[in-house]
Amino acid sequence: MPWAIFAIVAILLVLPQSAFAESGQKWVASWAGSVQGPYPVGNPSAQPDQRFAFPSAETGAKDQTFRLILRPSIWGKQARMRFSNVFGTQPVAIDGAFVGLQLGGPALVKGTNRPITFAGKTSVIVPAGQSIWSDPVGLGFVRDPDAAELVGRKLAVSFHVGGESGPMTWHAKALTTSYVTAPGAGAKGQSEDEAAFAFSTASWFFLDAVEMKMPSDSFAVVAFGDSITDGTASTMNGDDRWPDVLARRLRTLHGNRIAVVNAGIGGNQIAGPAEYGPLKPFAGGPAAEQRLDRDVLALSGVSAMIWFEGINDFSKNGNASVDAVTGTLKRSVAALRARRPDMAIIGATVVTALGSSSAAHGSPEQDDKRKALNDFIRTSNLFDGVIDFDKAVIDTSTGGLKPEFVPESTTGGTGDKLHPNRTGYLAMGQAIDLSLFKSRREARR
Repeated sequence: MPWAIFAIVAILLVLPQSAFAESGQKWVASWAGSVQGPYPVGNPSAQPDQRFAFPSAETGAKDQTFRLILRPSIWGKQARMRFSNVFGTQPVAIDGAFVGLQLGGPALVKGTNRPITFAGKTSVIVPAGQSIWSDPVGLGFVRDPDAAELVGRKLAVSFHVGGESGPMTWHAKALTTSYVTAPGAGAKGQSEDEAAFAFSTASWFFLDAVEMKMPSDSFAVVAFGDSITDGTASTMNGDDRWPDVLARRLRTLHGNRIAVVNAGIGGNQIAGPAEYGPLKPFAGGPAAEQRLDRDVLALSGVSAMIWFEGINDFSKNGNASVDAVTGTLKRSVAALRARRPDMAIIGATVVTALGSSSAAHGSPEQDDKRKALNDFIRTSNLFDGVIDFDKAVIDTSTGGLKPEFVPESTTGGTGDKLHPNRTGYLAMGQAIDLSLFKSRREARR
């Protein structure tokens, strides 16, 4: 027995510290781009002309390589990616996939590009209607995930679509510039330079989630909503949507431990449309209830979600009753709690659209429904907490947005009195009580 104990101690002494650290780690969602589709159905912002990159929406991508740019909310030494063909009508062949650190434009920092594999192979077929996770990828350039030099840096995820993809699953409103080669250019993902990536896009295609291997006390907050979460009227490439503001505030307080991932889709509704699919698409994507599993529950390490939408339900595109919306909320929250009783569900009041220049929004009738929904959110006790975005942005003298929140920040212009600008999103992000998102380490104290 003494010899056995001696042997165990000897083994423990020579094991690297990483062997112990790995056992206390888990996957945590670090970025999301909730899918809708098929392209071009959706509401992109500041979109370049896509007809040269994608001459036909029906044939989609054709023997070309995407280089998608995204900003992780938290960093780890290992990452994995989810590729989605949920709204495709045929299998999509993906190969030549890589992930590296963006230098600028489509160029990568030399020596950072790493191959992405799928069950040990360099290629994968993603069936129509399905998604596939990659294998873990070691990010060799992440020597210290907590290093200040990584904060705000962006990943470039490159992949080649072999043949014709057919209708493309996408996230329309990225508000981030990504890149794509010309049709027929072949597999160019391994290249770290920008020469092959002739075309730009303001959308994300096929890729809808990135997770990082993180310490066990890390977790993610999902911001679930419509265009005001997606960031309409915020700064192109500015990362100044309200979830971005929240993420920076939490990082200042907790460091590289709490991710905020954006599950907003422009035009999204709570109660509608009743049906959604590649043959019956809707610009606002599937109804909230239809996408909760994919955009919240299927992501790793999620400890809280903020549910913030409803204005589109009461637009001329939605025409929903207040009872229909509150009934869907009740049913959906009950289903979420049955699946994830440990996840905090936080409601957010809907901001005003009164007087909007949008043809579908701005009526007094819409505003009356919005106020009734906000009363429900504030008083029903359905949620574990409430964020009062309405109070943060409303001009009480007019009932509309505060004037300084109206002129849009993406391309300039007068604004639509529906979407807050960068200044408005800052006010919303600053209005959130951070005690709603305590780290698990603090919660145990």
